[in-house]
Amino acid sequence: MSDPQPGGWLADGCAAILDLPPGVRRLRAATDLGGRAADAGLQPPDLVNGFLHAIAAHWQTTTTGPVDTAAGVHARAAALLTDTQTIVTAALHGHARQTHAELARHDQARTAFVNDLLTGRADPGRLAERAQRYGIRISATHVVLVARATNPRSRATLTADVAHRVDAALARRFGDGNTLTTLRDTDLVCISAGGLRGIAAEIAHLLITELGTDGWQLAVGRAHPGLPGLATSLDEARNTLDHAAKLGFTTPVLNAADLLVFPVLLRDRDAITDLVDTVLGPLTTARGGARLYLDTLTVLFDNQGNYTATARQMHLSVRTVTYRLDRIQQLTGYHPGEPTQRFTLQAAVLGARLLAWPPTDT
Repeated sequence: MSDPQPGGWLADGCAAILDLPPGVRRLRAATDLGGRAADAGLQPPDLVNGFLHAIAAHWQTTTTGPVDTAAGVHARAAALLTDTQTIVTAALHGHARQTHAELARHDQARTAFVNDLLTGRADPGRLAERAQRYGIRISATHVVLVARATNPRSRATLTADVAHRVDAALARRFGDGNTLTTLRDTDLVCISAGGLRGIAAEIAHLLITELGTDGWQLAVGRAHPGLPGLATSLDEARNTLDHAAKLGFTTPVLNAADLLVFPVLLRDRDAITDLVDTVLGPLTTARGGARLYLDTLTVLFDNQGNYTATARQMHLSVRTVTYRLDRIQQLTGYHPGEPTQRFTLQAAVLGARLLAWPPTDT
């Protein structure tokens, strides 16, 4: 705890407030003193101790002597305690208000810096100067991690307070300057030194503590050097979360490096659309539409082609799964059991999921 009387100004301020008559002026003075204490880096206990010292001195100076009756001493003590409660409450309110305002300014500055850092729109020289405050070396290699709530309930709990706690915990674990975490739009964004081990696992652990075991996903971009690399790693992490949502992936921690095939598939949208229409288009003519067969293929590929696991997950018999796959072959000419056709069929299924195909079944 810091000195309760730094430079004497706190003691003098507390004493001066006690000398003021009860009323608005005294309360305003106490509130202002609490704000000044917050600016000086003092904690609420320091402020309370300052007033307790001042009150003890005030009691001594206002004691008239042995001629006081017990009732008179009791009345003055009760009045002083009442005044103390009112004054300390006002001072603590001023401290909390100033602390909140300072935290908001800090958040705004941090968010603005992260936005400039990740978009690269700011002047590089000025950006490098600002980066020094946070221990970021722009020329170094960094990884950007993005956490996103995946349902309305969790989204409401992914707040600035969560970002503060995660940021503080990461600083304690990995040291100041190795991570920088903030809330950007509705995503939790963490910039991490490129060679930092265990960062994804630690953030996942913190998110479990904050949000529970589900309702969120964390994506890890690849390590890239320099200022452009930050924006690239951010895009990779965010795109990974977007692809996971479209594909129905529920894995809590995703690595962009593991999902590189999806940006490749989408890079030529005309080509993937043509693949989906050509390979899977005939399924739209089936009774009940394409969705039934597309879901069967999706679960089959998720289970590495295992018919029994697919049937179990879909609550079907193996015979029903086999029938559906044979029907797919009849309609499309492709069967997942044929090695030469499996890749084409799986690429088409992935493309369909990315394109949200079919939009409606006819």
